Amino acid sequence: MYLGLDLGTSELKALLLAEDHRIVGVARAALTVDRPQPLWSEQAPSQWWQALEEVMAQLLDSHPEALAAVRAIGLSGQMHGATLLDAAGEVLRPAILWNDGRSGVQCEELTRAVPRLGEIAGNLAMPGFTAPKLLWVREHEPEIFKRTARVLLPKDWLRFMLSGEAVSEMSDAAGTLWLDVGARDWSDELLAATGLTRDHMPRLVEGSEVSAKLKPELAARWGVGSGAVRAVLIAGGAGDNAASAVGMGLVEPGQGFVSLGTSGVVFVSTDRFLPNPAQAMHAFCHALPKRWHQMSVMLSAASAVSWAAKTFRFADEAALLEAAASVALADRARCPLFLPYLSGERSPHNNPNAQGALFGLTHAHGPAEIAYAVVEGVSFGLRDGFDTLRLPADMPLREVALVGGGARSIWWGQLLADIFQVPLTLYAGSETGGALGAARLAWLADGGAVAEVCALPPVRQKLTPSSEGIDGHKTRHARFQVLYMALRDQFR
Repeated sequence: MYLGLDLGTSELKALLLAEDHRIVGVARAALTVDRPQPLWSEQAPSQWWQALEEVMAQLLDSHPEALAAVRAIGLSGQMHGATLLDAAGEVLRPAILWNDGRSGVQCEELTRAVPRLGEIAGNLAMPGFTAPKLLWVREHEPEIFKRTARVLLPKDWLRFMLSGEAVSEMSDAAGTLWLDVGARDWSDELLAATGLTRDHMPRLVEGSEVSAKLKPELAARWGVGSGAVRAVLIAGGAGDNAASAVGMGLVEPGQGFVSLGTSGVVFVSTDRFLPNPAQAMHAFCHALPKRWHQMSVMLSAASAVSWAAKTFRFADEAALLEAAASVALADRARCPLFLPYLSGERSPHNNPNAQGALFGLTHAHGPAEIAYAVVEGVSFGLRDGFDTLRLPADMPLREVALVGGGARSIWWGQLLADIFQVPLTLYAGSETGGALGAARLAWLADGGAVAEVCALPPVRQKLTPSSEGIDGHKTRHARFQVLYMALRDQFR
């Protein structure tokens, strides 16, 4: 039995996986985000630990025998968050999260300081990444910066609490701007540019390797591995998107997914380091050795739908999606356009100051037309990110899954297939991607073979792109892009 822990932005999820690929149990605990100032996004790590205690209590109550059979734990989590510890291992301030936009100025400083940044890190300097956050802390909270002895990513802080070991792995470390992504090692040049050294960093392992062991007192309290003759292993794990890919079995070159989560992601696995920083595409290490991936990220995807459902007083997100689906194909051309940049944007614009906009409203528009505009705007944003991917001729795109909470809407999935003009596959268990991937990485760390562990789940549904309405999608997408360019210099 294997336990996957997925530390997201809005919840922590735990999943028990059997060696016949059955998901035995799942537990969840909600998390909240603090936004004390515009562009800020923070969470107290103590909230993560409280959530972990909650899910472990749930599993102990519902699946004590499965917990007792756990041999290894895998970790997945939100990327880029800066968790600062002092020399005693105590947290110095709330963690600055992936969707925090305060460090735009520091990104410019880092780019000037290291002209080879894109070549080394495979990415542009963006406020979401970890390194600019530390430059911001050094400038605005110098006493905290001086006391910082260790910087950990969110899931790696959980590992530290679970084991006492400061360890990270390649996929998550690639999102810090401190990793030489091609070499899969910390870059002394990038660390020095932010006033840090390797001593501030955790040691690195591959995601499928053993990173540490669970503290015996925690194992006893939670009933984990109580039937084992050895300590419970902790795998390296992965950043949330690489973990989702492992959970869906998308680890071979040309396999990928579109994720409709809080953020929106287009992800494709590769067998080599293929950066394209000029268009704000991310090139990261995958969770398995000698594998990488390309990824575009938009900051507001399903979260934009949640915002619109609340703002325009729909009962919930499902009601908004139902209203959007009611707009006939012939009527979509007269709907307003929506720019989904509620938290700034990464791919392809790298613009932390980008803002949302509803354009073209008239008296003829009601809730359904606005709902359609919001869902369409998120879909266009994802298509813009998809267009930044650059795969070589010997590595064609051959498999694209649809994952994330938004994937529960078949209508939205079909709209994406039509806008992308790419077939999308819904796999069984896709909603558990990150936690399932973490559990699979635990299995690999315990000696499992990639071919056996990273199998594709059963197909639930295939969404084939339709040619009906394709010209309308192209016309509105072009107008969407023109609208952003017209407003870009007005965002402050």
